[in-house]
Amino acid sequence: MIGKLESTALMLEGFTQKTKQIVLKKISKNPTRELREKIGNFMEFFAIEPVNLDPYGILNKLSHLAELVEDRFKDFSKEVAPKMNPEEQASLVAGLSGAITMNQIAKIVRHFVETVKKTKNLQLALVLQMQVPFIEKIAKAVLNGTETMTNGWPMGDSIGPMVASYLIGDSRGKEIADTIVVRKKIKGRNVIILKAKGPGGRLGKPWEIIQREVKRGGIAKIISIDAAGKLEGEKTGDVAEGIGVAMGSFYRAFIENIVTEKKIPVESIAIKMAPEEAIMNMHPDVIKAVPRVIHLVEQNIKNTKRKGTIIIMGVGNTSGVGNDKKSAEAAEKKANEIAKMMKRREEQEQKKGWFGF
Repeated sequence: MIGKLESTALMLEGFTQKTKQIVLKKISKNPTRELREKIGNFMEFFAIEPVNLDPYGILNKLSHLAELVEDRFKDFSKEVAPKMNPEEQASLVAGLSGAITMNQIAKIVRHFVETVKKTKNLQLALVLQMQVPFIEKIAKAVLNGTETMTNGWPMGDSIGPMVASYLIGDSRGKEIADTIVVRKKIKGRNVIILKAKGPGGRLGKPWEIIQREVKRGGIAKIISIDAAGKLEGEKTGDVAEGIGVAMGSFYRAFIENIVTEKKIPVESIAIKMAPEEAIMNMHPDVIKAVPRVIHLVEQNIKNTKRKGTIIIMGVGNTSGVGNDKKSAEAAEKKANEIAKMMKRREEQEQKKGWFGF
């Protein structure tokens, strides 16, 4: 049992080195020792959660902390890759977050493996052994996701922004807080389309725009589009409609608070995928869902009886997805190419065994 756990720990540590190499390769073909040390040190980055014993004001505390983390990542990206353009630096920031996650997974597993060795605790070894298949599955997804985000390829979580870009068409908007804001008419109704600025790996701040627009008044409805975790047995790319804000982040609360106060309807469209598929390169079955989602959005707009402007929010990391229809088509083509490449690589790795590490 310890042999198997040790093997898993070594594999995860190999994955950590692989994510580090992915990031380094993106920055420089011949990274210096200093650059390697900087990336290695940054992979130990952490953020301490604010005290939540007194829940009042916790959202503002979390928001402040998240902004500090984001600024730190951006500053580090500019420091190690000053010649990269803003879109490449945004993708590098996303890739660094993946490398840090992989490093933490490997360290935690190593901690428990060494604890089992030290204490000879059979129960702890059994619990860890039962979790190994799930840990390995997540780790492989994080490895893939790090490569995807670092290189600015479309990922599963980019489906919301991709749909938004198709809806934007050739319309032009403006950028506010890393978020693209486009005003146009769809099915005879005034709509505001929101998505993170692409094609760099960004999440944007759509909640800030929504808060401002709702306070101004005249909002009839908000429609959010996002990736959603599927259950085992459900098909990747299935589409579902629901009520509420489709957004995984705690920032959802800022939207919920203002729409509750103003009694504004909030509806959502979810594109199903496994949690690990959300951070990996976009699956072809997810891409196939785009026309259906666009149709549902248009039908929703057409059936809205309440007067006013409708806000459409494409939620998610816009990695690899630009800000108009032409960019969305290019992203779709790129995602299909990457999917084929990944399939060939997987077949080769299965022949080699243990992913070549």
